[in-house]
Amino acid sequence: MTPADELGRFQKRRRIALAVLTCVILAGLLFVRSALGTGDTVHEYVEAAGGALVLAAILGRTWCTLYIGGRKSAEIVTGGPYSVTRNPLYVFSAIGAAGIGAMTGSMIVAAGFAVLTYVAFHYVILVEEEYLERTFGEPYRQYMRAVPRFFPRVSLFRESEMLSVRPRLLYRTFRDGLLFLAAYPFFEFVEYLQDAGVLPVLLHLY
Repeated sequence: MTPADELGRFQKRRRIALAVLTCVILAGLLFVRSALGTGDTVHEYVEAAGGALVLAAILGRTWCTLYIGGRKSAEIVTGGPYSVTRNPLYVFSAIGAAGIGAMTGSMIVAAGFAVLTYVAFHYVILVEEEYLERTFGEPYRQYMRAVPRFFPRVSLFRESEMLSVRPRLLYRTFRDGLLFLAAYPFFEFVEYLQDAGVLPVLLHLY
């Protein structure tokens, strides 16, 4: 089995594990509610901030796909978002996760989602780095030394002179990102069921 095949199998298992973890967390949130009242101003601000973070994540992930679409394991992409962090797709995914958490009206849930996403992706990044280092050797090691693994360093930003865009992948990333927005009606429906007494509230979080 080639390293590329091994990475493909790992990514498949990773997606399944994340899907299961997401379902477990969402099931738990059925019984959790923000300690801030539904009509509370801070509660509304937190939800609005969540929406803004989700939109930023959708646009950010789409921006990343302009550069990396279809080339992630084929070449080293170092322009645009990849000039400030080696893993901008995961950075924007973590931002989106924080936004989804904030849509519950709870700052603790928002922070928890962001931290869990970071921890989950940290392991994924280490596996991917091992593969990329074996594949590209010294050029990738130079990229690793120059650009931070996760947290962006904006001062490093530089644009690519030319982009080769794959519209199908770009549209798919944007479409998949829109699924983040489904969190808002989901959590609003959960609040409705909690208000109606259908779902018991076992934990309040700020």
